[in-house]
Amino acid sequence: MLDDVSLPPLPVRPPQPAPVGHPPALIQAWFDHIVDAVVPQADGSLPTARRAADAYARRAKADNTRRAYRAGVRAWCDWCDRHTLPCLPGRAADVVAFLAAERGRGLSVNTIDLRRAAIRYLHYVAGLPVPTAEAQVTETLAGIHREAADLGQLPVQKLAATASILREILVLIPDDLAGLRDRALILVGFAGALRRSELAAIRVEHCVARERGISLTLPRSKGERAGKAVPVALPYGTTSLCPVRALRRWQDAAGISEGALFRRLYLPPTRREGGAGVRPGLVVGIEALDPGSIARILKLRAAAAGFDPDLVSGHSLKRGALSTGMERGVHPTRLKQLGRHRSYAVLDTYLELGDPFEGHPLNGVF
Repeated sequence: MLDDVSLPPLPVRPPQPAPVGHPPALIQAWFDHIVDAVVPQADGSLPTARRAADAYARRAKADNTRRAYRAGVRAWCDWCDRHTLPCLPGRAADVVAFLAAERGRGLSVNTIDLRRAAIRYLHYVAGLPVPTAEAQVTETLAGIHREAADLGQLPVQKLAATASILREILVLIPDDLAGLRDRALILVGFAGALRRSELAAIRVEHCVARERGISLTLPRSKGERAGKAVPVALPYGTTSLCPVRALRRWQDAAGISEGALFRRLYLPPTRREGGAGVRPGLVVGIEALDPGSIARILKLRAAAAGFDPDLVSGHSLKRGALSTGMERGVHPTRLKQLGRHRSYAVLDTYLELGDPFEGHPLNGVF
């Protein structure tokens, strides 16, 4: 959930004056522009330095967050336009009506939270008072959350692809080119507790062979707010779950020695030989898989093993790695380090607690 306290208290100077009081379409276009602001070429001038600082501030937000904010601001501006209401600055009474209307359309609680965060960010970058911080907005959101809980509309917990589940999935993956790629993708994601976006961004030069495995450097990670590169260890193993051996087999089969590590595969056009059409085999592309493709691969491989694909997501590998570590009695501090989480509260959302009767704190007391 994105909330009001996640943003710095002081507004950053926008690269263009905020179109306060202008038509919603203009405000939406202005917001889209500043959210995707490009860092200007340095020329030694103060105005350019200010514009660069503004652009860097926008880049503090992850791509997914910026996309969610754009969608939220677009929905807010469209709604205000239909009802002839001002969207910048917005009023708390209008914000709560908008959130209620969005909930009435069947939007999930998580999406409603993102709508509120988007309106908050719109006012933040415009340097205006934030209407979402007022008590009536907080109360309305609390009521939406409570109503959803009463209706049993709780967030669906995605499958934690633990070691035992991975074995069931992997045993059915063939040793063809696509299978070697997908096996390596799954095992590297599991061993490094990686998000799908982190998997998609891995390049050969990010991987350095060590005596005990591979040292992977993530150029960026969601948990690293300062934007520093993050080291991740991929250790050698002695079982079918060894990520290093799986990765080497994929690289050797695909002939990948530089560039993107996990790539698209495609079928070239059918060629004619002797009057008959011949379909060549899969060819390794040069483009990296995108995060969406990685999620689809996980769903397809899990479904082939009999698991519900709706319960599988890009977070399943990360949840599975952390839950497996917890089952083995690994200290929470090490799990937090493996998951690259900023707090133990965030870590808790990734753990699959399993059987609540197993290891109950009061076992043996009764």
